[in-house]
Amino acid sequence: MTQPAAAALIVPPLFNGPPGSANGGYFAGALAARVPGDPAAVAVAVAVSLRKPPPLDTPMRVAATEGGGVTLHHGELLVGEAAPAALVGLGTPEPVSFDVAKAAEQSYRGLHRHPFPGCFVCGTGRGDALGLHLYAGAVPGGDGLHACTWTPDAALAGPDGPAVRSEFVWAALDCPGAWTIDLESRDVVLGRITARVLGVPAVGEPCVVTARLIAQDGRKHTTCTALYGGDGRLLGEAEALWIELPPRS
Repeated sequence: MTQPAAAALIVPPLFNGPPGSANGGYFAGALAARVPGDPAAVAVAVAVSLRKPPPLDTPMRVAATEGGGVTLHHGELLVGEAAPAALVGLGTPEPVSFDVAKAAEQSYRGLHRHPFPGCFVCGTGRGDALGLHLYAGAVPGGDGLHACTWTPDAALAGPDGPAVRSEFVWAALDCPGAWTIDLESRDVVLGRITARVLGVPAVGEPCVVTARLIAQDGRKHTTCTALYGGDGRLLGEAEALWIELPPRS
């Protein structure tokens, strides 16, 4: 069920991305859940724009807009916006087998250089902390296709049963897209993501995430991702805009 828009949104520190701020995909899913209605139930796509890095463990004010969306403020600062939207149609990255996706993880470039090693979704430095551990690497002969596996942990389930909460589907559709970009020499952050959730996996279900880089325009990079369940069904897909950060000094 969609949560009331008027309720405050707080991102627990566990769900971080860059140091001190929320993981973009998790944040987008949490904000999308505040859009009036029940987008997940009817597979309506929602677009979420990140205006400022979302703070952790901090109440943020959600307000409904006249257009059927929501805004999110921390004090007077606009942090994010969400509203129903249509996918542009960049294409849905094709599925691969669980074994192929597992093998692709060996070429995950974050194993050698990771801009945010503590990231909840794709970080290599989480230690014992809960994380998704999505290490998307290039699929040999896949013409740029990247893939990784995901077997959801029981801690990701909702209170009503064994199904994973929808915000974690958004999180899974986030970081694998970033790793289709050449991150050896640049850092990127999520600027906007449009996703539709068709279903949620069960705890312990062997899932596969695939991703492609679609375009680069200066400091802007466009990617698309897809999440597939253990039986190959499409659970969700997303199109994302990534913003390249200025070079580190």
